[in-house]
Amino acid sequence: MKSTFHRLLAEYPLETLLQTIPTGLFLVDTEYKVVYWNAEAERITGFNAAEAVGSHCSFLEGVPCNEKCGLFAEDIQKPVVGISCSVKHKNGQRIDLTKNVDLLRDENGKVIGGIEAFVDISRLVKLENQLRVEVENRTRELELEKAALRLVLDGMTDPVYICDANFRITFTNKAMLDIFGDVTGAICYQELHGRNTICDGCPISEVLSGNVVCQERNLLKTGKTYEIIHSPFPVAECPTHKLGVFRDITERKAAEKRLEQANRELDAFVSTVSHDLRSPLTPLIGFAELLEERSIEYLDDIGRESLLEIKATANKMKTLLEDLLTLARVGQLKNPLQTVDVTRVAEDVMLELADKVIERQAKINISPLPSIRVPESLLSDLFRNLLSNALKYAANKNPRIEIAGESFPDRVRYRVIDHGSGIPVNERDEVFEPFRRGSGSAGHQGTGIGLATVAKIARIYGGSAWVEETPGGGATFVVELLPPKD
Repeated sequence: MKSTFHRLLAEYPLETLLQTIPTGLFLVDTEYKVVYWNAEAERITGFNAAEAVGSHCSFLEGVPCNEKCGLFAEDIQKPVVGISCSVKHKNGQRIDLTKNVDLLRDENGKVIGGIEAFVDISRLVKLENQLRVEVENRTRELELEKAALRLVLDGMTDPVYICDANFRITFTNKAMLDIFGDVTGAICYQELHGRNTICDGCPISEVLSGNVVCQERNLLKTGKTYEIIHSPFPVAECPTHKLGVFRDITERKAAEKRLEQANRELDAFVSTVSHDLRSPLTPLIGFAELLEERSIEYLDDIGRESLLEIKATANKMKTLLEDLLTLARVGQLKNPLQTVDVTRVAEDVMLELADKVIERQAKINISPLPSIRVPESLLSDLFRNLLSNALKYAANKNPRIEIAGESFPDRVRYRVIDHGSGIPVNERDEVFEPFRRGSGSAGHQGTGIGLATVAKIARIYGGSAWVEETPGGGATFVVELLPPKD
């Protein structure tokens, strides 16, 4: 089952970036069900998208997440950055993570789910645990422990430093030394961050209380952005120092900016379609029709064929642009104050498509449909696309089409049932993607936008769209919608 959040990912550039960023990323709906799972999440946890999507996020057995999840807690301000936790890998081993958590909201500010971005810090946690044991076992051999620590940390590519409760740096590893030089004995906020006062949100008190703190900072010295993991040191009951490990996240931040740019470009594309591309088509089609009406008898066969091709191509382009605008419009409309008579909407769509119904000699039966507080124009788009699809691809084999619906306590479900050739199992998800058409579409005109619009409407309203096999043969398109709470 697909979910509401795929509307954020439907466009190609955004989906590509989400799948290639070096950070595990997944989305959940308000019932904590996973609705998106990227490639890095699969690499870190071992679970692929097919296994994760649709499952409750508790399958990861997160600690402390399973004890108390604060994702939707109103007393926890979002976003939350630098949460430390662990999850269970598919192979049974536990993985230590640091993650950022935020809420996802729709255009009206309503919470529709959450997003978690995480990285595997198992190597660092393992090292910290090794250091903890080392310190506990060798308290009487401080110099030897320091030497061993230096060997380990100098082998790390991440810059590392240690400072005491007075902010004085007592240790830097080779990676840190290469950037700042020898700053041993200096004050950390002066040398590392170029400040004359203690950094805002300094974690020293919390770290010396035994907690691990994760922060994000820019370093003027390198011009890069780092995720800094502050840990108590020595790792004992009463730590006296803070160990800071810098993880370079500059590329991740750049990817986030590229995502923002991609969204801006998509908005610009929709504007261009609206104002620059569609306008010239109207006179083009009009002049083609005028030329056909007045001069077609003066044209030879090639001229007549060319004129008809111009007209057909222009109309095809106009249809595509209108479908794209419909797809872009989804989610931009305000919800009505009262529920809409969905049965009437479906009947109006059937009358609108009367020519096709008669042409196909289709027999359409519309059962009473549950009402819902969704803009009527979107419901019309939904049934228009599903009914047109059934008339185009199925009615020629069996003219029976049924439109039915059912109501649940928290959602409604609509079905458009045909008795045609059906859709192969391996194509049932793809047909809801933009510009993707099934193998049975050969010889039929279409833009590949209709079912993508249906899926987006479902996602906007907290549900999903999918296709099932009709008993006895055919395709049953199912759309679930959750009533808006605004």
